[in-house]
Amino acid sequence: MAKKLYVGNLPYNVGDSELQGMFEQYGSVTSARVVTDRDTGRSKGFGFVEMNKNEEAQAAIRGLNGAETGGRSLTVNEARPREERPRR
Repeated sequence: MAKKLYVGNLPYNVGDSELQGMFEQYGSVTSARVVTDRDTGRSKGFGFVEMNKNEEAQAAIRGLNGAETGGRSLTVNEARPREERPRR
């Protein structure tokens, strides 16, 4: 079963392909996406990675959570379901 991971505190110059490359050493990556601001297109400093197997996702969490990339300490954990926010 695929597992979705949250990746926070990313350097702003990291793109989707670099994010995918960081996780491929731990297993098969289904998707990797850096979240960007819809107006400016700039990275918001976090993203999501989906991995094929739970064991591979857990290995990536152990290996990358707290790891330093581009002078920043990454936060990697299981993604939580998106909470509904009231519309403005």
